[in-house]
Amino acid sequence: MLRRIALLIFGGLMGMLALEVVLRVLPTSTYTDTGYYIDPLIITYRPHHRFRSSWGWNIRDPVSHQTNNLGFLSARDFVPDSAALALIGDSFVDAAMLREADRVGTKLQTVLERPVYAMGGPGSSLLDYAERIRYSADKLAVRDFVVVVERGDIRQSYCGSGNIHGPCLTRGDGKPRSELRAAPSTAQLYLRHSALLQYLLGHLRFDPVQRLHWARAGLLPAAGREATASQVYSSAELALVMENFFQRIASYRRGRLVMVFDSDRVALNRGEQGSDVARNEAMALARSHGALVVDTEARFREYLAHSGRRLEMSPLDHHWNPAATEIVAQNIAAALTSAAAR
Repeated sequence: MLRRIALLIFGGLMGMLALEVVLRVLPTSTYTDTGYYIDPLIITYRPHHRFRSSWGWNIRDPVSHQTNNLGFLSARDFVPDSAALALIGDSFVDAAMLREADRVGTKLQTVLERPVYAMGGPGSSLLDYAERIRYSADKLAVRDFVVVVERGDIRQSYCGSGNIHGPCLTRGDGKPRSELRAAPSTAQLYLRHSALLQYLLGHLRFDPVQRLHWARAGLLPAAGREATASQVYSSAELALVMENFFQRIASYRRGRLVMVFDSDRVALNRGEQGSDVARNEAMALARSHGALVVDTEARFREYLAHSGRRLEMSPLDHHWNPAATEIVAQNIAAALTSAAAR
């Protein structure tokens, strides 16, 4: 009996080793190596780091990356330049799923014919963007900023959302605090270099820890599950995040501020409205604080009607595809040109 168990364990280990070797040969995503490299509140990749990204069970669309001097995905090093424009956001700006030529930052730089510093931070939210505005104003002499506001960026600014690099607001009283990500342990650093783990966690989205949480949630009483599911964010809470954002960046606004609001493209694909009350209120607040607002809904709707094509990478990946980044870049350029003509 013990011999059979030993053989079973040995066979399983050999199978895992074989999978590891095969996945290392294939273009599986590699370790991104992120941390607080340039600032205590800003997460970037390690500067001058090389890694690869690909997507899905079939490891499609492999892209090789090299980060710049500050750890952002850009072939251009970011150096002090008052003529530069900082493009700030989450994975919609980072856009590791696209070739650099297809990202918003590159296309915007081509249209504007001025340096564009694309400072994307996957898994971040609106108050994190304020820290990148601070950094680019203080360290890089940037005066003009473009902030890409993804649909979850405002509500994710509350502590505990899982999409925070540094500052956040506590639910209920709205007090500001910092929620820093813990540095990985030595064991985690080694495990993250495993191609098999990268495939399971990154490509298949199979997270055993999360599955355990879900299993435990399934065992909660019905009343407990309903309370968890009914956590909604009021207009007042969303407004509080917006006000806090503008307070944080007030002393760094020396030029123009453009805020790009993504729309509900899933709804647009169905021929429905791409906005809601909270989004409209957020855009109104941005305008009241003097920001140039780019509402993507009209141009996205027009593209869908004329082309019949989608604006997402895939049905499972709702990031902007190259057609969407082209539309967004043109909209930003038009907003800046219109403001300069006034």
